[in-house]
Amino acid sequence: MLAALWLVADAAEEGKNVILSMLVVGLVFLGVIGLGDLTHHAAAKRKRAKLDRPL
Repeated sequence: MLAALWLVADAAEEGKNVILSMLVVGLVFLGVIGLGDLTHHAAAKRKRAKLDRPL
């Protein structure tokens, strides 16, 4: 009986670790997407500013 409870507790802990790992990976993906979007926006802004300046 005690061994079964230990296995259930171990499985629950492993499941918790898996879910936390998945959340961290998701946050990394969102961070990379956000960083790419910010650099794209900054590049477009630089290009507009370059085209708008007088010769």
